[in-house]
Amino acid sequence: MGEDGFDSPSPSPSRARRDAELRLYGINAIRAVFARRPEAIRKLYLDAPRIPQLQPLLSWCVANRVGYRVVESQDLDKLAASGHHEGVVADVLREEPVSLSEWLRDLGSGPQLAIWLDGVGNPHNLGAILRSSAHFGVSAVLLPKDAQLSVSGAAARVAEGGAEAVPMVRMGRTDNALAQLRSAGFVLAATVVSGGEDVFAATLPQRLIYVLGAEGAGMDRELAAACDLRLSIPGSGKVESLNVAAATAVLLAAWKARR
Repeated sequence: MGEDGFDSPSPSPSRARRDAELRLYGINAIRAVFARRPEAIRKLYLDAPRIPQLQPLLSWCVANRVGYRVVESQDLDKLAASGHHEGVVADVLREEPVSLSEWLRDLGSGPQLAIWLDGVGNPHNLGAILRSSAHFGVSAVLLPKDAQLSVSGAAARVAEGGAEAVPMVRMGRTDNALAQLRSAGFVLAATVVSGGEDVFAATLPQRLIYVLGAEGAGMDRELAAACDLRLSIPGSGKVESLNVAAATAVLLAAWKARR
């Protein structure tokens, strides 16, 4: 009901469709969707020089009655709202995050690494984090219950296919999420600029979750206090810290080197 007592209007079909779809650009991002979930592709736009490279995708579009158009590069600039489209743009269905319970249910045994993002919002940082996560075999990116973070076209392009390789997981209440993760054998490590144990010298558990906060504000203090470990990346001191995407890559490499 609306504030005036009347039913609020439902979203129009076109608005609902837009909300359900994501405009991707960049050849690796679109190839990754085609490889993993081709049925999500709704429309494709490309410039002529990309036709030979994308022939398998174009043949699939024809066979499955998915529309595609060959357009000029400047048209792709407008469609992507970016000049970094690499000659191809696609409208695809969004993939909604899975629940924490679902993810834990299907998770394999043995060493597992995941990332908990607390307040990270920049799409380029998210894309770089997803790329590093795919490279190092991260099991999931965990999102707080009310986080507005989601994969955008810019994030998917920067991720270079990593957005399709790493599941996004939506958690419930923080206390419940902490309990579920610990029950599954995970240790949570708050990553802090200073005052934490040297990540290169620390004993890193077989099943670990790095908790990363936003640049500037950092992570929630209560969340940091609730973690089992506090880890820092030592440096020269010539700059205060790495940005969150660069720090993530270092942290992931430190864990991977122990396995």
